[in-house]
Amino acid sequence: RYFLVGSNPAETKYRVLKIDRTEPKDLVIIDDKHVYTQQEVRELLGRLDLGNRTKIGQKGSSGLSRAVSAFGIVGFVRFLEGYYIVLITKRRKMADIGGHAIYKIEDTNMIYIPNDSVRVTHPDEARYLRVFQNVDLSSNFYFSYSYDLSHSLQYNLTVLRMPLETLKTETTQTRQESFDIFEDEGLSTQGGSGVFGICSKPYEKYVWNGKLLEAVRNTLHRDWLLYIIHGFCGQSKLLIYGRPIYVTLIARRSSKFAGTRFLKRGANCEGDVANEVETEQILYDASVMSFSAGSYSSYVQVRGSVPLYWSQDISTMMPKPPITLDQADPFAHVAALHFDQMLQRFGSPIIILNLVKEREKRKHERILSEELVAAVTYLNQFLPPEHAIIYIPWDMAKYTKSKLCNVLDRLNVIAESVVKKTGFFVNRPDSYCSILRPDEKWNELGGCVVSTGRLQTGVLRTNCVDCLDRTNTAQFMVGKCALAYQLYSLGLIDKPNLQFDTDAVRLFEELYEDHGDTLSLQYGGSQLVHRVKTYRKIAPWTQHSKDIMQTLSRYYSNAFSDADRQDSINLFLGVFKPSEGKPHLWELPTDFYLHHKNTLSLSQTRQSYTYWWTTGVLKHLPLPFDEVSSAENRRKLTVKKFHKYEEEIDIHNEFFRPYELSSFDETFCLAMTNSTRDFMPKNVGIDPSPFTVRKPDETGKSVLGNKNNREETVLQRKTAASAPPPPSEEAVSSSSEDDSGTDKEDEGAVSQRSTPVKVTDTGDNTKITENVVQSTKDVYGVNLSDIPSEDDLAIYARFVQLGQSQHKQDKGSQQFSSKHHLDRVINLIPISSFSQDNIYEVQPPRADRKSIEIFHAHIQAGRGNMQPLGKDDFLMYREYIRNRYM
Repeated sequence: RYFLVGSNPAETKYRVLKIDRTEPKDLVIIDDKHVYTQQEVRELLGRLDLGNRTKIGQKGSSGLSRAVSAFGIVGFVRFLEGYYIVLITKRRKMADIGGHAIYKIEDTNMIYIPNDSVRVTHPDEARYLRVFQNVDLSSNFYFSYSYDLSHSLQYNLTVLRMPLETLKTETTQTRQESFDIFEDEGLSTQGGSGVFGICSKPYEKYVWNGKLLEAVRNTLHRDWLLYIIHGFCGQSKLLIYGRPIYVTLIARRSSKFAGTRFLKRGANCEGDVANEVETEQILYDASVMSFSAGSYSSYVQVRGSVPLYWSQDISTMMPKPPITLDQADPFAHVAALHFDQMLQRFGSPIIILNLVKEREKRKHERILSEELVAAVTYLNQFLPPEHAIIYIPWDMAKYTKSKLCNVLDRLNVIAESVVKKTGFFVNRPDSYCSILRPDEKWNELGGCVVSTGRLQTGVLRTNCVDCLDRTNTAQFMVGKCALAYQLYSLGLIDKPNLQFDTDAVRLFEELYEDHGDTLSLQYGGSQLVHRVKTYRKIAPWTQHSKDIMQTLSRYYSNAFSDADRQDSINLFLGVFKPSEGKPHLWELPTDFYLHHKNTLSLSQTRQSYTYWWTTGVLKHLPLPFDEVSSAENRRKLTVKKFHKYEEEIDIHNEFFRPYELSSFDETFCLAMTNSTRDFMPKNVGIDPSPFTVRKPDETGKSVLGNKNNREETVLQRKTAASAPPPPSEEAVSSSSEDDSGTDKEDEGAVSQRSTPVKVTDTGDNTKITENVVQSTKDVYGVNLSDIPSEDDLAIYARFVQLGQSQHKQDKGSQQFSSKHHLDRVINLIPISSFSQDNIYEVQPPRADRKSIEIFHAHIQAGRGNMQPLGKDDFLMYREYIRNRYM
């Protein structure tokens, strides 16, 4: 047997899985449904170890040995022999949303479950294993233990705000599904101190290991199930005069009809389109972490192939193969299914921004435009006019070639109109300053205004032919416009406008370029060819040679390696299941039948040509059907009661990890990209605001005054998909699934699959040390040694006089009140009579004798005079060694 021991981060609660290894082809897993303490799990493993030794009392031959330490289960997979378990063995923290950590998978391990004695070998098993492992789980797969990454922030926070009465009625139904019979008994003893927790089902479309968990989903406790997404996740810190604002970009790639560039085009028979990615930008004030008390805002937009039956034949070996429409679809059946999915998830209006070419000498991209216009026109006949699909065609390539037109200015106009129609999500009501000084643009904003804030209704769907270069630039411009509104709604800027060449926009642009490069590598096989700078026409001349290399790289990947990647994706996602007596994956002439289910069997229900939407969707528009409170949606929720002080719902413990040794050098919030450190020029004596436009010659400089270092950090960030984490990250982070339950191993601290890319230049390092010490004039813009003017001195004297005369407090009453406070607690006594002032008089805490002795011992130790260890110290150390290693 294999025993899988999983713990919470603090290692105070444990669960145990027993995996049977005697079955050659079946998966037998027993979840014993009990939550163990550390002592109990240690005793359990000790008994197992003792019972499985070859000879009783022989200490050398262990009956229980550790196979691997891991951070989570990706899933279970079977080809032609027995099952494998896929485990996450290395992770790296990539973002933090309200105290919930988001990790990137850095390395995985596949372990064959059945024992060698019962193994039935098959000659093709090894090849299937190679094909499966061709999907590199260490590149851009993300997971979170406590945050649902498959849903948007708006969905997650809307579900949290469900009325308590509804939840209480739901708990009676879910009580019988409770795994641990002791869980509910413990709650009643607390006397009403319970709080309700909600767990929603993940959105299957964006989960990539759904098929791998299918075999165990109904038998294991939900804490074992870890859902992973594929795409991109990046986070940067925007410092506004020291106030930390986290800008997060999460891209979720659809697992339906997934694949590579020329092999997956258009849509399948179920309305899932190729290269469909949902991009969400989340903005929040990191000085308050809690979802209930903090300020959070998000904006979602989508990219995806044109929802028609179309393809491109790559056998011709042309860089741009001709576009062919594979099936006639006069009633827009596929487009109807696709837009129905979008209405359910996002509400209305759905806005299509179509960037394909309109005018061409030879009809190529225009074929798609004409068909899409016809489909949208047909579908709009049956929708109410206020919820109609909005279609915006804009030939971006034609405008780029024109010398008279500025592409980004035109995109900005489109972005403004789009954000005004859809609105955005913010979890707090409009601030008082926007009511006092209303902005005309703010009053025209769409979306849905509720008592708790604003909701985004509808979504922008952008497409070109590949949905890579042009789409990324258009999405950046819409995201930049939405970012301005988000900052304004949180009270951080006075007008909802952001200009280029400010630190904030440059930070956001870099996030979007990383996002575009990553998505382009996944679908097209190369990084972006045309970037935002290309369309701004400020790209350096060296960029042209890089563009040519990326074009060649994309062509090579599409021609030679995409077919193998497509096979791997089909096997990983469970689209193809190997079985005896059927053709192997590599023998199939095409995977068309795997992705189009209607080619193998006819559907029993036929969709109406006129009422093409799901029942109930129209009733709730413009709100998305998935977010409204209905019986169908409530069935997707699991409700559980927790103790008020339960460690599982304690955000402070989860985020700060007080039980671990923290090093500032490795703390994620200090290491992330920072607008002040990485983007602000060094001579910012005039204005340190991230919303100030910098001169072009300033923008290339960082705080270090070193261009090469800036390039190095960008390069290291770009290669985040392949570079291993710092060696100590694994040692610091606590194991979630651990085979021994106590100690951690950091074997293989460096990833075997990848090599970090680092650029260093010794010539510039000497310059850094020279520029560290700067004059106060350079840093602050004023010389502090100057004597203040007479006017300033007079104002200061007046301020002192006010403080002495009006803000006095009777010292006698102060001493009397201090007796009521506990000893060694700092007493804060307000000096000001005005409640809004926060000036306090502080009494220093009194240190007791024992503390002073410890302090003196510490000083002596620093000088080399060690005190002899007492009896208590020896006993404590011996107990520690026994618990840790024996």
